[in-house]
Amino acid sequence: MNYIFYGLIVISIITGALNGRLQEVVNSILTGAELSVKVAFSLIGVMAFWLGMMKIAQESGLVDFITKLIKPVTKRLFKDIPENSPAIGDIAMSFSANALGLTNAATPIGIRAMEELQKHNKEKSTASNAMCMFLAMNTAGFQLIPATAIAVLIGAGAKNPTEIIAPTLLVTTIAFISAIVLAKVFEKFWAPQKESGGES
Repeated sequence: MNYIFYGLIVISIITGALNGRLQEVVNSILTGAELSVKVAFSLIGVMAFWLGMMKIAQESGLVDFITKLIKPVTKRLFKDIPENSPAIGDIAMSFSANALGLTNAATPIGIRAMEELQKHNKEKSTASNAMCMFLAMNTAGFQLIPATAIAVLIGAGAKNPTEIIAPTLLVTTIAFISAIVLAKVFEKFWAPQKESGGES
């Protein structure tokens, strides 16, 4: 990825020089660098607020409540995982973080959930159905409040950054449901092979 960005920068500079617009390219680079700093600082406040809210939710037992609330759903989606597994709580926290648009916060939680799911995986060299389902759900990225996207829009100077909430909710809901359905369908086609007990 670094090579790609480096190549784009070099190509832009060369193209600007050949067209006699090198000064405009340089100005754009400087303006973009300044804008990136502003966006980064706008993200700090929003991320700190929602990460704090997630920590409060965890300490107050709200996450445990959410885990119990979605247990009927998780039991159906993750049939191979015991109800008392820490993976269920991690999945609930990851889902909550994604729903609030905190993709950065959801990443370490998702990794921890995958580690717990791996403990229940019989074929260690292959992803289990539960792991594939969790990955599909995370990739779809259902969001109630796209906090990160709103913060970026605020940093970029958007006049009405919250207008993306409704379309984001619609799109991510469709993607989320589609991911679950497709994961369940593919699960039947690529079921794990059972070892034969008898000798041939």
